[in-house]
Amino acid sequence: MGSLFLILMVTIATAVASPIKNQIHLLMPHSGSGGHKHSDLNCLSWRLAVETNNLQDWTQVPQACADYVGHYMLGKQYRQDCDAVAAEAYKYAEGLNLTGDGKDVWVFDVDETTLSNLPYYASDAVAFGAIPYNATAFDLWVAEAAAPAIPGSLQLYKKLINLGFKIVFLTGTKEAFKEPRIKNLITVGYTQWEKLILKGDDDHGNAVEYKSSKRKELVDGGYKIRGNMGDQWSDLLGSNPGDRTFKVPDPMYYIG
Repeated sequence: MGSLFLILMVTIATAVASPIKNQIHLLMPHSGSGGHKHSDLNCLSWRLAVETNNLQDWTQVPQACADYVGHYMLGKQYRQDCDAVAAEAYKYAEGLNLTGDGKDVWVFDVDETTLSNLPYYASDAVAFGAIPYNATAFDLWVAEAAAPAIPGSLQLYKKLINLGFKIVFLTGTKEAFKEPRIKNLITVGYTQWEKLILKGDDDHGNAVEYKSSKRKELVDGGYKIRGNMGDQWSDLLGSNPGDRTFKVPDPMYYIG
């Protein structure tokens, strides 16, 4: 028994000392996974403030919470939280009476809502948002069209189509990346949609203003936004947000 315990401890110590890129972090109770404090900052409380939009206009994850955010994003809790949002969204959607005219739409954001950029954010150069945002590096990642689907969102997407909803993807991704975005969406299973709206050179204003204006165009075109899902509050606030909104978790970055 003593030898087995020693082998186990050596294995854990080796894994911590030499982490594999994108490996799910070992859960260490005093590193934040249990909500314990890092220095004077309670990272669980910090994440709650982020998700409830009580903490706004922040530019990066506090260094003290980088491990905590990593544990959350790569661990089972993040996946379970996303699944819970998707389940509630479907429960709402299946109770609606659709008009049958092809104008009932469900709006999805893309980044961290339907596609996950975790392979990028888990890299040492990004550290789950604890290192300042690098637009050039992120654009290179988007161009690779390698983002995996968020499982709960993909299943919701398929169920919504079966219910008769038309799907609209509304993203802040620049129009220049339209082709890799289309390739990425199709590759992971998002194979059909009514519209894919990307941000053009003539689209101005902050995220709330941009997404509000595009939703207004949908409504002016006769569409009825029955549901709206995003990872940022800027996806869900403003004019014409839809009959009901659903926020998926994202403590890695803030878009105002």
